[in-house]
This record gives sequence, C-alpha cells and structure tokens, in this order.
Amino acid sequence: MQTNWDVLVVGSGHNGLVTACFLAKYGYRVLVLEKRDTIGGAVCTETMFQSERFPDGFRMDVGSSAHIMIHQTGIIEALELDKYGLEYIDLDPFMSYPVPNGKGVIHFWKDLNKTLESIQTVAPEDVENYRDFIEFWTRINHGVLKTFMVPPSGKNIFMEMAKGQMRDGSMFKKGEQLDGLTKILGSYGEVVERQFKNPHLKTALLWMAAQSGPTPDQAATGDFVGWQAMLHESGAKHPRGGSGMLTQAMKNYLEAHGGKVLSESPIKEIIVEKGEAIGVKTEKDVEYFAKTIVSNAHVQTTMLKLVGEKHLAPEMIQKVENITVGNGFGMVIRCAVEELPVYSACEDDEFVTNGLQLLCPSKQYMDNAITDFMRKEPPQKPAVLAMTFSKVDEDVAKSGGHTLFAWAQWHPYELSNGENWDDIKEREAQKIYDVVCEYAPNMKGKLIDWYIQTPLDIERKHGMIKGNVMHVEMNFNQMFMFRPTPELGQYRTPIKNLYLSSASCHPGGGVFGAAGWNAFQTIMKDKKKSFAKLIR
Repeated sequence: MQTNWDVLVVGSGHNGLVTACFLAKYGYRVLVLEKRDTIGGAVCTETMFQSERFPDGFRMDVGSSAHIMIHQTGIIEALELDKYGLEYIDLDPFMSYPVPNGKGVIHFWKDLNKTLESIQTVAPEDVENYRDFIEFWTRINHGVLKTFMVPPSGKNIFMEMAKGQMRDGSMFKKGEQLDGLTKILGSYGEVVERQFKNPHLKTALLWMAAQSGPTPDQAATGDFVGWQAMLHESGAKHPRGGSGMLTQAMKNYLEAHGGKVLSESPIKEIIVEKGEAIGVKTEKDVEYFAKTIVSNAHVQTTMLKLVGEKHLAPEMIQKVENITVGNGFGMVIRCAVEELPVYSACEDDEFVTNGLQLLCPSKQYMDNAITDFMRKEPPQKPAVLAMTFSKVDEDVAKSGGHTLFAWAQWHPYELSNGENWDDIKEREAQKIYDVVCEYAPNMKGKLIDWYIQTPLDIERKHGMIKGNVMHVEMNFNQMFMFRPTPELGQYRTPIKNLYLSSASCHPGGGVFGAAGWNAFQTIMKDKKKSFAKLIR
C-alpha cells in the first residue's frame, strides 16, 4: 500500500505526462503508472534490429513521429525541456510532394515565400491561390488555437473562437464572413476543390489533411486542411534520437520535481468509494492512493473497464459505449533500409527526404482507398506518408543504413472477408513498401528488416481501441465540448476527483499536449489554486 502521493496518473502518454509535469511544477507529488516496460505511450522510440553488421540497431518510433502541433502551444518552452535531454531538429521542408509519373516536386517550406517559389515550378496557376489560402487560415487558426488551449465550455463555438482571437485582429475581413463560415463548416475536400486548380497541389493538401482521420467529404472539417497555415509558423520537428525523447524529457522533468514514473505497472482498477476516486490497484494487486486520479487511458477503457459499470449511471454507460471510435484508421511499417529513397520525379533533389513525403498520385487514388475501407477491405493501393528521419538525425541509425517509416490509410480494423490481421499483415505491409518503390525504384531489395503495426497491433500495443490513433473519431459531433461526450467534455468525470487527460478529450489526437494542459488547468481550478499563464 502506497499513500504518499498527491496525484496518480494512469498511463505515461505525452498528454498524461504534460498534466503530471505541470502539477509537479506547482508542488504536487505525482506518480505516473505505465503498463508497458517502456514509457511514453504512443510517443515512444525503441531500438530494434541489432546485428553484427548494425550493432547499435535502429531507433524506431512505435507511435507518433513528426512533432508539429506541440510547437504551437508553448508547452516545451514552459517546461524548459531542452534542459532535460530534449533537442529538436527542424524538418524543412516540412513536407514534399514528388510529382507522380512525371518530373518535379512541390516543397512546403516553413518559409512561405520559398514554398510559393516551389509551387511555381509545378502549379504556377495556384501561387496566388496558395498565398490567399494561407493568409485566410492563419487568421482563423490563431483563434482556433486559443480555443484548443482552454477547456471547452457550453458556449457557442464560433463565439469562443472569435473571443480567442480578438487580440490578433478580426477573424474575417469585412464582407467575407459568410464565405469564411462556409469554409469552416464545409469539408476539407470542398475547401481544396474551390481554392486550387492544379491536381498535384490539390492531392498534396488533401492527403496531408487526411492525417486527422475524417474523409474529405466530412462536414465541418475545412480546418483540417486550413491548419496547413500553422505549419508555416511552427514548421515540423523531430526529436534527436527519436520521437520518444519528448516523453523521456518529461519523465526527467517530473523526477527532477519530486515525481516518479513506474513502468510495468498495468492498472486493473480505479478504486472508487462512495462516488469518489481514492486510488488505483495494479494487476499485481498493489494499491496506490492519492487525492486526485488522472487517467491518460482511452475514455472507454477508463470508464467501462477501470472504473466499471457498478460505479456509473446507466445513462453514462450507454453514452460512453456509443462514442464513435470508428473502424480503424491506418497501419505503418517501420523499416531499416540500406539507403534513402531516390524519387524518380526529382532524382537530384537533396531536400525531398528532409520532411514528410506525400506519396499519393491523385484524389481518385485516395478515394479508391477510402472505398475499399468502407467495404471493410484493406486498400488495394494504399496512400502513403513516408518519413526518413535518419536523413537529418544520424542518432537513429548510428551503425549505418537508414530508417524509413511508411504510414498508410485507410485500413479497417474489422475486415468483412473473414481474414485476420495477424495472417495478412506481411501481405499488406508489402503493398505499402511497394508504393514507396513505385515512386523510388532504388528501394527495391533494400529492406533490411521491418516492424509492422496493423490496426490490431496498434490496439494491442497502445490501448487505442480498434487501432484509432486519435482515440475517437475527429468528426464535428465529437470535437470541442462534445469530445468525447458533452458530460465528459471538460476533463471531469461523474466520479469525484477522477479526471481525463488523453486524446479522447478536446482537442483530440496528434503530438499536441493540449489535452494534458487543459486537464491541468481544470484540476487547478477545482482545487482553487492559482497558476501562471505559462502557455502563449
């Protein structure tokens, strides 16, 4: 029995660690309990494929890789994580689109003017369209970001957005209000179709926007492509040594401030007495007690498994069960390879492997994959997002060779044809690698080894139900104060002193940290404790 903690955090994902670190910063004694032998949840890096030829192996991210949105929050700076082992490397250009079956590449640099120069080489008809697009969505998203960094209220979403961006000037220019609202409430497919002319630029933007999950025809997803504007402010970055160096730095911060992270401590139960959470019990029946419990686990796991139905009203049970998790998302192959891809479209280009590489030939190609997904079948030809971090970070492949991560969508968790993911994982992985080879023929025969993560593997390793890396669908009816349900939308639960802090909550998934920061704010408010406005 352990009783000497103020706060217990279930799970060491980056959102839970953000909550833990800020509470520790304000003097709370925090214990984080992680089920796996490695910490970090889906922001974790493991060393694999050691051999006589590669004694140091390869540093493989087993979850999220490129870090974008967290650099728009101020969390890294507020915790001074550079003092705790975290070093970021800029990925610039942050993404590139090799022209399929042709010559040329569109580079998306952090610098807007350099991006426009690159667009000029492939899509000159869209140079000014892209400039206007970025200008419009930059103004919108300064307000949206502020709504992401506070717990949502029941007030009108658009009023909150407008309030959040008042310091930055008007959200809409005079006369553009209706057009602006049409873009926000429309689908990202409509936004792209109306804004741009060139099919290559359209496809690049659509495929990047699709990383949030919803298909291009989903209503109120316009900002999934509009968020492109924020990348020209923050760029994308890679932690030296792998994605998991972020959570390792937060672990170091926490322990330097009196907290502790215990791995190999899977939680069996959140202990509830008289409607109040007082502790947790591990699967080894070790009990820990604290005044505040924070769950970084999936909302359905937290409420239905760890709390249990006996402590919840039937209405709450039904609402949690009815949360739309979806039917999977995608799968990824983590490859050790002999060399970097050389794309046929831009063989002499030295920048294309710096950032994310968008390998999707057309909108129709993407739509075909979505159609397969809707039939509960793996895509015949998957759309791929390739990442080659060893190009900018030699620490991930110290013995030589390179790393190649290839994320693909859309891959259903439940298959309609009676197949099992464990039986078909290598077949589907080969499809993904083949797409890379189609774009970069030099990669044929250059695979050293790979680590495959199907939707089922993602669920097993990370506790992401049905392999949804966003926890629950990022549809409009599950965003803002509706995420994951209106009753749970402010990080509080019906169980006193039990809080949520994960991608199940507002504002959602990705390496962001906003849910963890917002949970911290809620806890401090409930404890009537003041704290500095550390986030910009």
